[in-house]
Amino acid sequence: MNTHYGIPENPYNPHCWITGSPVIGEGTWIGAFTLIDGLGGLKIGRGCDISSGAQILSHSTARRCVTERVYPTIDYSETEIGDHVFIGTNAVILMGAKIGHHSIIAAGTVVLEGTLIPPYSLVAGVPGTVKRSLETDAAAWR
Repeated sequence: MNTHYGIPENPYNPHCWITGSPVIGEGTWIGAFTLIDGLGGLKIGRGCDISSGAQILSHSTARRCVTERVYPTIDYSETEIGDHVFIGTNAVILMGAKIGHHSIIAAGTVVLEGTLIPPYSLVAGVPGTVKRSLETDAAAWR
């Protein structure tokens, strides 16, 4: 396996760490210093932009850690990002989240485990909440 400063090579960015075998759609751009965790299953749609420092997760060791490993397993849950989704700088998408197509996840947003985001949503905050629909904006921007 070839690496660049300890990071396995990938076709997206030499400074992006991709684990597992995520399915990444055509035309998706991934910025530097991102973590794309496909260990629990990850689908990223076509034409997405994932900004620098973003993290998209599909597993968690939280329960295993806080139980002093009495809970012995790592939790996995497939994460899905729809087509043409913009994920801002330092946003975090936790395992099991489903982001609808043509959405914007604002910089610094944390989308919690299992959250379902409808298509054309502007999501911001910690935790991430839908602030408004982008459907009219998307049509006007075309």
